[in-house]
Amino acid sequence: MKEFVSYIVRSLAEYPDEIALTEVVGKQTTILELRCHPKDIGRLIGRSGKTIAAVRTLLSNLAAKQGRRAVLEVAE
Repeated sequence: MKEFVSYIVRSLAEYPDEIALTEVVGKQTTILELRCHPKDIGRLIGRSGKTIAAVRTLLSNLAAKQGRRAVLEVAE
């Protein structure tokens, strides 16, 4: 899951080398924390949060296929 989100986010970012994705794996839930360059935060969130919502939807569908839950948090 981490590689999947990393691929999508790096494709959208203007500064892909500054993307840091931390994964915390629990029994049923995986939490992904995304840190990026301040100029990329707006680009990744998108208008009214539509871009990050789409990434979260894709992540949730991938996790559901594995019988898990996944949460993506954007840290500033």
